Amino acid sequence: MESYPPEHDKNSLLSEPFWRTPQRALPGRPHQSIQPNKVMSGSSYQQFQASVNDAWDLGDDEIISGIADTKISKAISHTVALNVINSHRNSTRNVNKDDVKDVSINVKPQEEVEEKKFEFKKPGGSGSFRHYPGRPRPVRPSTLIPTQESSESKLERFQQLLNYPVLDLDELKQLSWSGIPIKARAVAWRLLAGYLPANTERRTETLERKRADYKHLVRQYYDAEREEDTYRQIHIDIPRMSPLVALFQQITVQVIFERILYIWAIRHPASGYVQGINDLVTPFFMVFLQEAAPDKELDNFPLDSLTEDQRDIIEADSFWCLSKFLDSIQDNYIFAQLGIQYKVNQLKELIRRIDLPLHEHLQSHGVDYLQFSFRWMNNLLTREIPLPCTIRLWDTYLAESDGFAIFQLYVCAAFLLHWRKRLMQERDFQGLMILLQNVPTQNWTDSNISMLVAEAYRLKFAFADAPNHLHNAGKSDR
Repeated sequence: MESYPPEHDKNSLLSEPFWRTPQRALPGRPHQSIQPNKVMSGSSYQQFQASVNDAWDLGDDEIISGIADTKISKAISHTVALNVINSHRNSTRNVNKDDVKDVSINVKPQEEVEEKKFEFKKPGGSGSFRHYPGRPRPVRPSTLIPTQESSESKLERFQQLLNYPVLDLDELKQLSWSGIPIKARAVAWRLLAGYLPANTERRTETLERKRADYKHLVRQYYDAEREEDTYRQIHIDIPRMSPLVALFQQITVQVIFERILYIWAIRHPASGYVQGINDLVTPFFMVFLQEAAPDKELDNFPLDSLTEDQRDIIEADSFWCLSKFLDSIQDNYIFAQLGIQYKVNQLKELIRRIDLPLHEHLQSHGVDYLQFSFRWMNNLLTREIPLPCTIRLWDTYLAESDGFAIFQLYVCAAFLLHWRKRLMQERDFQGLMILLQNVPTQNWTDSNISMLVAEAYRLKFAFADAPNHLHNAGKSDR
């Protein structure tokens, strides 16, 4: 049985928003005038962007500096949903700005709010961190230290398969779908992403060439004169990416992420850099770092202790695997992110068909699917589950024979249905949004992911005979 945290304190919301809505166009993105027509039913994408502070839009830079000493009450954990809630009030009550101030929620003084349950011990030192909503939590060291494989026979099967002169990629996908042993994961991910060839004799040559190509790209794009707006946005976002994880606060790590994201953005002008893509580098980086530093605690691992060649390999391989991984979902990141809007409509129709009472419960309380599932789609659930669980989930994503883009829709559906009982107990818009944007997954493990993907597979199989429901749903509200 899953243990649930105490009931949400719906009255403990901050009067000042913790997340900031960007009022400017995202740099590195094509500019286009917004048409007045709605893109989706309920609330358009443009209205959503204007009224909802999403999880990757952290506020001012000073929040990050000295973060270990920041004192934040448990009300912080609710503020991701605050602007959505206020926007909902505005749209339903037809009040002016002065009225909005009158109905703002009162907050108890910070020192009067219980904080102990929201504290995390600072890795490698004293003191504590507080949980920033929608941000990756501190990684428990034990979850990143390679332990004895649960099944030595499975590791042996991987090793035998990976050593074949010509790899059977379909067999590798079947074996990887249920999870990849730590010792085999880095090589398996390179193969599943299409970065490494199946022929073992060509792998060394391919790796050397692609890594050399990446160095050339760094000199051509990053070391030369840069596109200032794109670089500036990436440079601002990277320190905010995982403020509670010591590894990602190292300058060496942040520069690696900057180069990867900047070069990817310049090479993909149709989308450019979009906030949220930075989270998709992290799983690849961690897997290849784990390969370079086996049996090490990675949460506090000093990247400078690796040789320059080792760091270059981690960076180049992360870049090429990310590029391959995003190829099938690039429409998620073009102007207005139409690919995500399309998938949100599909999710809405899917839940309506699978669980009509839950769907009607959300709709009757004014919850639009865009308000919570946009982040699920944009970040591939990396903000909703712990990092080790994300890596396990991506074993399955990379192993999906027809690409993970469709399967991820069913994963999101299964993820929503997992919280069905809790959602049905919530009786107002505010409670629903607080839960949907702060799902309690901090104690999830690989077994939870295995159950999640198994349920997603069941849903996908159940709808295999009626694939048109996805196609029609995506266009129904556009």
